[in-house]
Amino acid sequence: MLSKVLIANRGEIAIRIMRACKELGIPTVAVYSDADKTSLFVRYADEKVHIGPAPSAESYLVKEKIIEAALDTGADGIHPGYGFMAENFEFAQMCADNNIEFIGPPVDAMKLMCSKIDSKKSMIKAGVNVVAGVTEAITDHEKAKDIAHEIGYPIMLKASAGGGGIGIVKVDSADVMEEELEKVRRLAKSSFGDDAVFIEQYIHEPHHVEFQIIGDKHGNLIHVYDRECSVQRRNQKLIEETPSQAISQEIRMEMGEQAKLAANTAGYYNAGTCEFMYKDGKYYFLEMNTRLQVEHPVTEMITGVDLAREMLRVGSGLELEYKQEDIKVKGHSIECRINFEDPANNFMPCPGTISRYAEPSGPGVRVDSGIYQGYKFPPYYDSMGAKLIVWAEDRPRAIERMKRALWEFQIGGVKTNIPFHEVVMNDPVFKGGIYDTSYIPNNNIMDKVIKYMEEKKTQGGNKKIAAAMAAVEAVVAASQS
Repeated sequence: MLSKVLIANRGEIAIRIMRACKELGIPTVAVYSDADKTSLFVRYADEKVHIGPAPSAESYLVKEKIIEAALDTGADGIHPGYGFMAENFEFAQMCADNNIEFIGPPVDAMKLMCSKIDSKKSMIKAGVNVVAGVTEAITDHEKAKDIAHEIGYPIMLKASAGGGGIGIVKVDSADVMEEELEKVRRLAKSSFGDDAVFIEQYIHEPHHVEFQIIGDKHGNLIHVYDRECSVQRRNQKLIEETPSQAISQEIRMEMGEQAKLAANTAGYYNAGTCEFMYKDGKYYFLEMNTRLQVEHPVTEMITGVDLAREMLRVGSGLELEYKQEDIKVKGHSIECRINFEDPANNFMPCPGTISRYAEPSGPGVRVDSGIYQGYKFPPYYDSMGAKLIVWAEDRPRAIERMKRALWEFQIGGVKTNIPFHEVVMNDPVFKGGIYDTSYIPNNNIMDKVIKYMEEKKTQGGNKKIAAAMAAVEAVVAASQS
């Protein structure tokens, strides 16, 4: 087993990994920026190392500082969480060069899968279903127009590198191709340092279904079933659930085997996720995320597999504790990402001091959080502060449990997207289970959210909660003064 693990991340995912380490008896090291010196994950760790100013480009994204922190503290493993260094194969190579275990996939697999163009070529060769399109970088707009004409408009322009929905644009006609191509190339270059862009067929209103996989260094590899991730805004996920209601059991098993085929083709081990689009009985490989996903808790809830624990065991050179036939699905799980954003203002980030914080609890409720009452949520990083996950025997009961948990979740002093989640959980289309990536615009969800928030404001909310929040805010203000 690894003797000490440094977590090259922050917030709730850092705590999630530290908890798994704690259960395995592995001491932990936190690295933190100026903005995170009072963060919960820093308090939770056994050791802590300051690595620079608040901007991530000067702290969490500086490879040399993280490697130095690991060497100085004697950490023989680094877990990258998700984001930051999680899919940076150069950082993984630096870990190897310094005899530090990168708790993730091998460098060559990361190189392959971090390029959507290269991974698509590899998947085609292996026989994995992919979306129609080209497997070459496009730089000339006239050539782009010819390809798009052959495929048929609308098409998708996609950055080959990166993720998070960045660098993905739908193009409806040749008239805007030149402008959109240059825009995506510039964005890809500034965001990922790579301006390679390719063209794919546009799949109208698909389901976004992904499969969790995990393998060890001994040739064992399994899938841990599917997640529906179609509730999105700006190509970024807000709600995930499992199992998907859109696919049949037969399709589910086929997609699981395709996910394993994709991973084996890349020579993959440790945790990763194969993402697919599904439409009218057909599914298409999109990409492989070479990391633990934000939504991994829903998979853990329905299968009982602790994915963070398995990652640490694989990083220690051990075999998986499970074979494919051991993975059984029980019940239904839903995750809501609790973001510090204003859903009535185009999800504008809303950092600030948390004057009241009370997490929900009770049967089947889990909260992965890195925040607390009095904490000043910083403006420098992702707006997600917590994840709310529920489990129940079936989907209708899981929805009711989530509604109850959202009602219990109290966060004061800052705006969050909890009202958005409350509206979705009460929406007939979502409750029906068959929704796709166009769910939010096609069902006027944001209009419903704005109306709901106005009604709550008019009604004054729960007076007892309002009074309690006011009292806490007064105490916080007094302490700060």
